Amino acid sequence: MGTFCSVIKFENLQELKRLCHWGPIIALGVIAICSTMAMIDSVLWYWPLHTTGGSVNFIMLINWTVMILYNYFNAMFIGPGFVPLGWKPENSQDSMYLQYCQVCQAYKAPRSHHCRKCNRCVLKMDHHCPWINNCCGYQNHASFTLFLLLAPLGCIHAAFIFVMTMYTQLYNRAKDRIQYYQLDEVFVFPYDMGSRWKNFKQVFTWSGVPEGDGLEWPVREGCHQYSLTIEQLKQKADKRVRSVRYKVIEDYSGACCPLNKGIKTFFTSPCTEEPRIPLQKGEFILATRGLRYWLYGDKILDDSFIEGVSRIRGWFPRNCVEKCPCDAETEQALEGEKKNR
Repeated sequence: MGTFCSVIKFENLQELKRLCHWGPIIALGVIAICSTMAMIDSVLWYWPLHTTGGSVNFIMLINWTVMILYNYFNAMFIGPGFVPLGWKPENSQDSMYLQYCQVCQAYKAPRSHHCRKCNRCVLKMDHHCPWINNCCGYQNHASFTLFLLLAPLGCIHAAFIFVMTMYTQLYNRAKDRIQYYQLDEVFVFPYDMGSRWKNFKQVFTWSGVPEGDGLEWPVREGCHQYSLTIEQLKQKADKRVRSVRYKVIEDYSGACCPLNKGIKTFFTSPCTEEPRIPLQKGEFILATRGLRYWLYGDKILDDSFIEGVSRIRGWFPRNCVEKCPCDAETEQALEGEKKNR
């Protein structure tokens, strides 16, 4: 309770001014990016929330973020504690054992040092940390240490989510293709050795040098070196077949978060490094995937387009295009084809 009151009162602080520094800006930015991307991945791809594992996984991600931020702000705002100005030992004879600070005009308490950044003598000073823009000392030592412990653990969990998301994407796409066409195929990821330990050894070795030459890989029984490549080619062909043709009805500049395309489009811009493509009214695009307010696809180029450019693809707002009438017939034909397979 005392810690909470200290946070509310911002004791021994330069208050919120400490946030206006490159250290907290970078630290909080990294925490925000890692936490947000891990939560998005956990919701969209790995372990859906309607399962027990998915719910526990998501709660753990939130827990890491809350605990990391709680200890980070405690370390920053509570501060290390400072030697009172004009402090003297109760027994005046003990002053002979103490150093005197000319800046603070007071004796230095045992284990205290003067910080040039804070311009005060700090109790049990460890160091001045730029990441919290404050000293680490008597009052915030525990919070700072917990932050240093929890941050790597949270990053390890986030990295696990990122890896599992990438690992499961190809399998999910293959399963989606097989279910869509009602095929009897069973896709087996060829590079899964059947156990986590064997998969782990493919990456981590005692020498630090990965196994093999990077060109040929050990595969599961029943698979061969080109099993994955064959599946990728099938997915590309399937993407071309299932793409939908759109006509541009409104110009788009290619801005990441366009304000003039609506509030919902602005706030739902895809969280990805994939490019946005500018559009001009009258152009045509083949969309291969999309979100509620955004689509991803290839611009259909004519012969008069930029020489040497084979394709232009990226995200664009859904409200800038309309589906071509001919694609309604194409979709009906595809449905019939799917039933016949």
